[in-house]
Order: sequence, then structure tokens, then C-alpha cells
Amino acid sequence: MEKPLKNAVALVIYASDGSRILIVKRPVDDDILPGVYGLPAGSLREGESWGEAARRAAREKLGVEISIKKEIGQDEADRGNFISRMREYEVEIVGGEPRVPQPVAGITQYSEWRWGEAKALEDAARKGSLCSKIYLQHGDKTS
Repeated sequence: MEKPLKNAVALVIYASDGSRILIVKRPVDDDILPGVYGLPAGSLREGESWGEAARRAAREKLGVEISIKKEIGQDEADRGNFISRMREYEVEIVGGEPRVPQPVAGITQYSEWRWGEAKALEDAARKGSLCSKIYLQHGDKTS
């Protein structure tokens, strides 16, 4: 039997000086990557486009409005019970200031955020973080 496919988006937000990226810490009770720093991400909902999912994830996870600048890359990972397919976008905040966690129930909320360098994603990539892996392979311009 073929495994179900779950589509997700990840967001790359550069600091105003372009030298760092916004990274988030997953909660310590997270099923896949507890307490690991990575990029903001979210799953697509039924009938939702990649762009719609990216804008919703920015609102629900960071409390900001974004514009999408470009796609950085995409990849897939076998998560055991399903296949995760992710597209990663460079985005720009056009409204609001990042704050975590957001008051949205039923989705993974981050415990903290900060501006960091790409090397902060290396541990997450080693542990299987697809968003970190994609960024380190295709999008790193902070090193």
C-alpha cells in the first residue's frame, strides 16, 4: 500500500541586514523534533495552494503577514506512516512583529524565536528536519 503524502511549507525570513534568518524552537513535547531549532513551517490544508498555506502558517505560527519572494527548494522525507513533501519559500514580513506562541489551538506552536545563522539549523537537519535540510542545501546565504 502506498503511504499517504502530506504537503508542507517552510518559511525563510531574513533579518533586515540579510545576515541572519528567523529560526524557531519546537516545543519539548513535539512528536518528531522535540526542542529543536528550525524554520517556521506548516501543513497544507485540503484545497489550499502552497502560497495560501505559507501565508496562513505565517499568521498562525508567528502572527505576521508575509509576501512570498521566491521558492528556495523542495524535498521529501519518509516519516514512517507517511511521506512529507515540503516546499520552502523566501518570504518578507509586510505586517506585524513575530511573536510565539500564537493563540491558535490544534497546531504545533513554537516555544521561542530568534535571529540566527544557518549553522543553527545543522543539528535539526542531522535529526531529520526537512526544512533545515532544504535550506542548507539550497538557500544558505548567511554564511
